[in-house]
Amino acid sequence: MTGGAGELQSPGLPAFETDLFVPRYRPSSSGPWELSVTDFCIAPGYWSGPMLVRNMAVLFRGHDSWMSVTPLEVESQQIGIRLARGHVLIFGLGMGWAAAAAAAMPAVRAVTVVEQDQDVLALHRELEIFGQLPDSTRAKLRVVEGDAYRFRPEQPVDLLMPDIWLPLVSDNRLDEVRRMQANVSAGGIYFWGQELEIARHAVAAGCAMDDAGIAATVAETGLPLIGLNFPDYAGKLQAAARRWMRGRWLAGSEPPWSG
Repeated sequence: MTGGAGELQSPGLPAFETDLFVPRYRPSSSGPWELSVTDFCIAPGYWSGPMLVRNMAVLFRGHDSWMSVTPLEVESQQIGIRLARGHVLIFGLGMGWAAAAAAAMPAVRAVTVVEQDQDVLALHRELEIFGQLPDSTRAKLRVVEGDAYRFRPEQPVDLLMPDIWLPLVSDNRLDEVRRMQANVSAGGIYFWGQELEIARHAVAAGCAMDDAGIAATVAETGLPLIGLNFPDYAGKLQAAARRWMRGRWLAGSEPPWSG
């Protein structure tokens, strides 16, 4: 509902806010990619309910939304960003906000972003998103052209953050992350949709969605996934799974929620 003077009226609906760095965007395009900005939108979170979002930027490829600055996108990346330290390697440039937000973390000394799409790289050359950062933060960032499945870093990686997928969940994501890690040997990993992958593998193994069940499931992946000690991680994982994993992904099995 739209009220006077262009204001969106949404009784009882919280406004989306984050203390993470979020760049300012303007409409732009490059090849098949188009970046649009919407004045007002109501959007769900990853583990939270719907919120009012102002000046929401969305990156489209054709009719598909690949990335956006929405509660879903921010919540689904923020654990990795908040726990980032040392040298962070990000696969997939997207809109650049995750890389910028990671670089702004005091414990991070360097961020390497790997992107293979020439049109995405051209879009960022036009937008100059990282130019909005303080000089000392911008100096941490390096964007290189490359393939996420072939890239080998020149220096040790403390945290690998892959985000190259369109859907939140996909059949072979763990195997794809393992392929990346084989070339990177990162000390820690946080990948997009991680909680949902943990959830579906835990359900398949009959594990509860509590701290112990999550830890056991992660141990079985053989990957150094981080975030398990993040405040209320089990609660956030359960909420995300309830919201996004009904139907196909958990068909025929009611998740053994804790609590």
